[in-house]
Amino acid sequence: MTDRNSVVAIYETHDEAELAVKSLQQAGIDMKSLSIAGKGQHTDEHVTGYYNAGDRMKMWGKVGAFWGGLWGLLFGSALFAIPGVGPVLVAGPLVAWIVAALEGAVVVGGIGAIGGGLASIGIPKDSVIAYEEALKTDKYLLVVHGTQEAVAKAEHVIHGTKHSFCAVHGTALLVS
Repeated sequence: MTDRNSVVAIYETHDEAELAVKSLQQAGIDMKSLSIAGKGQHTDEHVTGYYNAGDRMKMWGKVGAFWGGLWGLLFGSALFAIPGVGPVLVAGPLVAWIVAALEGAVVVGGIGAIGGGLASIGIPKDSVIAYEEALKTDKYLLVVHGTQEAVAKAEHVIHGTKHSFCAVHGTALLVS
């Protein structure tokens, strides 16, 4: 994708993030343009394990149904062990952006692997740092990337969900 338009939302819980993904799907947002990242566990939600089944990752544990459902909808999944953050689960095109950033040594200047992936699609460094901080505090990032029209539609849907923060980045900032 050459578009540098994205809407990023932060969700406090996996339930809120899951409802947002379902709302976006019901609104006809292309699931190939959607990514989600989160630690996937809290102190009371112990993960028993992860495994790869073909092209899909599976997870056991209290939030396994959440991630399992997302991995069924989104394309690409990975578990990254990020210093200072811990294990972060990622699903969607953000996986490829992170890998490309790591392979291209884009990760510099105080941003980590996830930040490098976000920066590679045009998200400003100050926003990237805030998004990485959200992950450190057990929140979930939802990113929809695409044309101005697709991002505007996704932003409209996201504003109807229970999010704690939402911002549009790109060539044409949209007003909601």
